[in-house]
This record gives sequence, structure tokens and C-alpha cells, in this order.
Amino acid sequence: MIRIAAVGDIHLGTDSPGTFAPCMAGVGDLADVLLVAGDLTQHGSVAEAEVVAGELVDAEVPVIAVLGNHDYHGDQPDQIVSVLADAGVRTLEGTGTVLPVGAVRLGVAGTKGFGGGFAGASGSDFGEPLMKTFIRHSKEVSAGLRTALDDLDCDVRVALTHYSPVPDTLAGERPEIFPFLGSYHLAEAVDAGRAHLALHGHAHAGTEKGRTAGGVPVRNVARPVIGRAFALYEVDEAACAPRGTAAAATDHVTVRPTAGRQPASSPERASSTTNLWRSR
Repeated sequence: MIRIAAVGDIHLGTDSPGTFAPCMAGVGDLADVLLVAGDLTQHGSVAEAEVVAGELVDAEVPVIAVLGNHDYHGDQPDQIVSVLADAGVRTLEGTGTVLPVGAVRLGVAGTKGFGGGFAGASGSDFGEPLMKTFIRHSKEVSAGLRTALDDLDCDVRVALTHYSPVPDTLAGERPEIFPFLGSYHLAEAVDAGRAHLALHGHAHAGTEKGRTAGGVPVRNVARPVIGRAFALYEVDEAACAPRGTAAAATDHVTVRPTAGRQPASSPERASSTTNLWRSR
């Protein structure tokens, strides 16, 4: 059994030192890895990234992350990735990594992802150059996730994104902004890449549980959604479909909240929840 701690949208700022690390105390007793689904910072500054690094440097488990749209706002994503790397945090973008968990190999492939919408209400790369650029970027990052998943040599594959691959986990958000919260191209990558679990953030007012058309469980782990420092899931590797089988076989994967003590979370920063448009 692989135990995964996951959270997104922690939105740490320069006034946040000492607020998140205490929430992570004891995570090593509960999980084998911590996955962070983007929006680690408030405004994408290096100074904020240094705060994040300070909160995660002593984590009791390996930490794997993707960046979110907030982390790109300061136009310094490469510098943020470098600061996080110095603290031992592995940041993925169209790439993957494999961790040994006992005798099991856990593979995580990640991308920030992008918007575009979902079946029946999505954009297309037709018309104005800006619209074509928007949708083509969504397709490109999704293709990168598919390749990264396919390249993993592991027993269990997890897709980690910031934007949502399905509309299910956006329930509670205003439908008008769904195209800016995720894209069905990500779900196609998750299914084609034979992931066993998909985790994302971004939708603060969304819903935790969803599923792709191919049957892959999807979890929205944005901190305002899960309501605690992190969510805990167990993946039964014995139930996971072997590589090369149909994605529908993932219906037999056991993914459930882990019972036991939950570390108390610190109060949410007001700016991460009050304005649903700007907060993302």
C-alpha cells in the first residue's frame, strides 16, 4: 500500500514563515510522499519561494511539486524551481520521477496544465492567433504529461497537475470560469498514460472527488477544498493494472482517505479564498 499526502494552493507569502512547517509535523508516520499541486506562492516571487523552501526543507518524506499560475505571475518560474530544488523539492513540468516505496516503484508525472474547457464547452485552436496560441499551449502541456506518464518505469503512476483534468472536481465553482480552471486534454493524457490516480488543485470552491472517462480517480487537493494541511490517500498497488493494459482497468484501484490523525491546518489566508477569480 502506497500512502500519499497531497495538497495544493498553500499560497505562502513573505509573511508566512513558520506557518506551514508545523502542519507537516508527523507526516512521515502517515505518508510515503508529499505531492504539492501548484500555487506554492502568492505572487510568484523568489522571496516567496524562499519561504516555501524554508517550510519544506525539513519535510519527513520526499516532496514532489508542480507550479501553479500564481507561481508564474512574477515571471520567475525557473528561479522558483531552483530555490525549491535547493530545499530538496523536485518540481515537474512535462517530466516524471520514480520513488521506491518498499518493494514498489511509485511514479509521478507532472505539469502545471492549462485551461481550455471540457467536452461540449471547450475552446479550439481556430480563428485569431491568440486563441490558437491559448488552446495549442493547453494541448502541448497535456501532451507533455502523456509522454511523462508513458516514460515512467514503475508499478503505480500518479498524474500531478495544477489545472483540473475533469469538470467533476470543479462543482461549486461558477460554470462560466470552468474553461479557465482546466482542460479535457489533461484527462485524455491521464487516460492514455495509464495513470492510476490524478491529483490537482486550482479550484478553491470545487469538489474533492471526480473521475476521468477512462475510470481514473481524480482528487482536487486545493487546501480550501480539503480543509486541512493535506489529504491522505492510499493506493493499493496490487489492484493497479499492469503497464500496457486498458485504462479502464484502473476501476479496480483502491483510493481512499487514510484513517488516523490529521495534522491541524493553519487558518486560510483571506486572499486565497475571497476573490474566486483573482485567487487562481
